[in-house]
Amino acid sequence: MKYFLPKGTRDFSTNELIKRNFIIKIIQKNFKLFGFYPLETSSFEKKSTLDGKYGEEGESLIFKLLHSGDTLKKGLSNFLNKINNDKIKNLSLLTNFFSNKALRYDLTVPLVRYIVMNKNKIIFPFRRYQMQPVWRAENPQKGRFREFFQCDADIISSFISLWDEIELIKLCDFIFNELNLPVIIYINHIEILKGLVKIYGIKESLWKDFIISLDKWKKIGKNLVKKEMLQKGISITSFERISDLLEKEKNFLEIKNFLTSKFKSIKNKIGEKSIKDLSIVYETIKNISLKKIKIEWSLSLARGINYYTGIIWEIVPINNKNTKYSYSIGGGGRYSRLTKLFGMENISGLGLSFGLDRIYLTMEKENLFKNSIFFPSKILFINFGYEESLYTYKLMNILREKGISNQLYPNNIKIHKQFKYANDNKIPFAIIIGKNEIINNKIKIKNLKTRIEKEYNDINDLIKYINMY
Repeated sequence: MKYFLPKGTRDFSTNELIKRNFIIKIIQKNFKLFGFYPLETSSFEKKSTLDGKYGEEGESLIFKLLHSGDTLKKGLSNFLNKINNDKIKNLSLLTNFFSNKALRYDLTVPLVRYIVMNKNKIIFPFRRYQMQPVWRAENPQKGRFREFFQCDADIISSFISLWDEIELIKLCDFIFNELNLPVIIYINHIEILKGLVKIYGIKESLWKDFIISLDKWKKIGKNLVKKEMLQKGISITSFERISDLLEKEKNFLEIKNFLTSKFKSIKNKIGEKSIKDLSIVYETIKNISLKKIKIEWSLSLARGINYYTGIIWEIVPINNKNTKYSYSIGGGGRYSRLTKLFGMENISGLGLSFGLDRIYLTMEKENLFKNSIFFPSKILFINFGYEESLYTYKLMNILREKGISNQLYPNNIKIHKQFKYANDNKIPFAIIIGKNEIINNKIKIKNLKTRIEKEYNDINDLIKYINMY
């Protein structure tokens, strides 16, 4: 019988997990460093919790779960009765007969649901980080999976300061500096995007279509975006005026002054404020030392248009030739519409999300794991028989208490086979304690890479030697 994984899912080998855990450890350490506290939520939610939060496209990608056991039988029975009575009106009603739960689509909606349920216990501003898998029924392709791991940090409060945006961008810098992965962060503002619709005379009914197409500018290019916009009913005049503006977007001051003037002329106070807010963040970040991050204003950037309401950003990695990758590895933004959907009128949020899988793939491409040393075990104790192994077990325990990983080969087989096991598993040292070493109170250690052997009388000297590597 042949076995296959479901599309869009993966198994992870030991080596892959060690590298992934290396990334997770760095991200988690920096989340804590910036004052975020851990949270975990259930892997599946009530379908009603997720409904209406992600827009039409997002809704179509939610993994719905069938009822289980007797509940499924009852649902099927009720469905058959309704069919007989000709009372099935629409597809959503049909779906509810068989499912009222769904796998977690992201970590933000479960966070807001958690806050609503526990708002009387939570101290605001609430700073939480969450690192868990999510599921989306997408078409699997390279770098895009149906099951993947997200690493989020969010601030929930009745008042979100612009310093919070700056904090999250600086958090990115700490993380990517430690990962040795340079990135560029594109920033924009949802209200600026909405303002462009008014400035360039685009119909209100087409604003989402316009923004979705505009977001593809850097991904598929000007000509394909033009074709898509015209097909959606956006006029050639509006497209050409937008195109002229995007040609100048690298000149921050010129674009800022132009849009400010335009927003004033159409009396768009929200647009004016959005330019001011974006300018404060952009200019402040330029005056704060950044190690691995470049910041650029991107007028074409649009994300999370169904619940982001303020400044948004997207994180794109840069390769060793200083060329940008075609995909993002994270992003974030400010949201208040989502919290309102849960009935929290005076609470808003600001979040940052990293895609662990894409960070991992990028670091593999850039060979950024090559200088990192991963030891499932640092030492293999050679097995010479029961008496010798019993003697060495005290030494194994001492080393483990000092945080030095080790293992005993389980069988007394030929020594070259035990060395081969160590080499195959990338174990760098072997400790050899036979009858002669026991009699002479010696500890013999062999560096399996250099083939150099050393002997020690004092275990503390042995520990110092091991900790050098």
